[in-house]
Amino acid sequence: MTTLKIGDKAPLFKGIDQYGSSIQLIDFKGKKVVLFFYPKASTPGCTAQACNLQNNIDYFIENNYQVIGVSADTQQRQLNFSNKNDLSYPLIADENKNIIEAYGVWGNKKFMGKEYDGIHRTTFIIDEKGVIEKIIEKVKTKDHTSQIQDLTV
Repeated sequence: MTTLKIGDKAPLFKGIDQYGSSIQLIDFKGKKVVLFFYPKASTPGCTAQACNLQNNIDYFIENNYQVIGVSADTQQRQLNFSNKNDLSYPLIADENKNIIEAYGVWGNKKFMGKEYDGIHRTTFIIDEKGVIEKIIEKVKTKDHTSQIQDLTV
């Protein structure tokens, strides 16, 4: 779905996390970033993905990664999702879809024979200089950390 490719400069972004704090890609210069887009907070697949990343947060910290989630949910919904699942990383509330569209993850989807517009579950691994290192479009929600590890070793 996305038109971004490995080697492209990651689109800069600025958003509000679940706590109302401003967060932008440039804040993490010198760190690798796992930027994952998910359709809707508190749904089964999104919960499995977010919790899998949280359960392996030590791996990300030890390897100089910052995990950041993005969806079109409200800040309150992101906060509820974060609190319910004890998530220690930022979740951006991108209600106006500026970041979602900049990364090209909004588009036509099909589910049970119906078509609709929504977020394509996609993860971008961004290097310390802000360049896209890897893109995961077929996310395994229950084993996402292993997918990331397999690509970055």
